[in-house]
Amino acid sequence: MVHIGNDWDDLLADYFASEQYQALRRFLAEEYRTHTIYPNMYDIFNALKYTSFADTKVVIIGQDPYHGPGQAHGLCFSVKRGIEPPPSLKNIFQELHEDLGIQPPNHGELTAWARQGVLLLNTVLTVREHMPNSHKGHGWEAFTDRVIELLNGKQTPIVFLLWGANARNKAKIVTNPIHIKLEAPHPSPLSAYNGFFGCRHFSKANAWLQKTGQEPIDWNLDR
Repeated sequence: MVHIGNDWDDLLADYFASEQYQALRRFLAEEYRTHTIYPNMYDIFNALKYTSFADTKVVIIGQDPYHGPGQAHGLCFSVKRGIEPPPSLKNIFQELHEDLGIQPPNHGELTAWARQGVLLLNTVLTVREHMPNSHKGHGWEAFTDRVIELLNGKQTPIVFLLWGANARNKAKIVTNPIHIKLEAPHPSPLSAYNGFFGCRHFSKANAWLQKTGQEPIDWNLDR
């Protein structure tokens, strides 16, 4: 059984016991046995491990994990220290600099955000090496829908940052009026100039957190 180590275990217990999840688990067991899959199987649920349900106040939704060696580690857009930040992450740092004046860090690991209550959730949590979207349509979408449904029911306001089509498709799940949804194109080089640059989501998220009586996020990763 999955062991996350915080309140997500109880909240997702019924889902993890469902036949729907067991089918996904069988698929993953075969994939990890026969192909190179990212992230490491022990890192799949890192987004939930680093950011408990109770602590979540910002949600960033990505697509699926990076598919190159050593990149993915279970947090959307994040790479481990020592790994060159991919283009989408560099564009995120560029927007952060233009929005809040924060200089791009010398690494691409976003765990400091996660530990402050930023849930870094991909819509699909695994991928074959060099094959983006290869695990799309095999059950992860229903799982991440369930995570967002639970967050939608939370009675503490959350900021949802929805970047790109895959993330924006989740917007319909967020119906609780105490939450706010900020949408923009994906930070990929293919779409960042269509409205991701200039969206100012980092300052808008912090302004809204402060308006609702919550601590803002320290987006500076070099502290």
